[in-house]
Amino acid sequence: MTPLGERIRALRQERGLNQKEMAAAIGVSAAYLSALEHGRRGVPSWTLIQKIIGYFNVIWDDAEELQRLAESSHPRVKLVTAGLPPAATELANLLAENIGRLDEADLKALTAEIRKTLAHKTESQA
Repeated sequence: MTPLGERIRALRQERGLNQKEMAAAIGVSAAYLSALEHGRRGVPSWTLIQKIIGYFNVIWDDAEELQRLAESSHPRVKLVTAGLPPAATELANLLAENIGRLDEADLKALTAEIRKTLAHKTESQA
């Protein structure tokens, strides 16, 4: 499941809606919506994200969160390390080979550490 799929499912379940109802309302098949929720489909179009935002009648922060989640929810990530230091290739391969062994707490901790490192880099470049 992708972060976007997880959030869509949570919003749908909080409101007591089933996939068939939601799919019909936003103009997609129930099979597509199911695949989107389970991470078997790529990032939906901007238009579809807007329909989902409208369907749930979310505003401001929640709408921005859905858009951000959509941008970072492609289930098949491709990393190109050509031209980068060997350490970048090593890290990419280590993650690719082992991501399935990490539990959710490990994944969240690694993500937080990478975000923290990137934030420090951004601050020092400013």
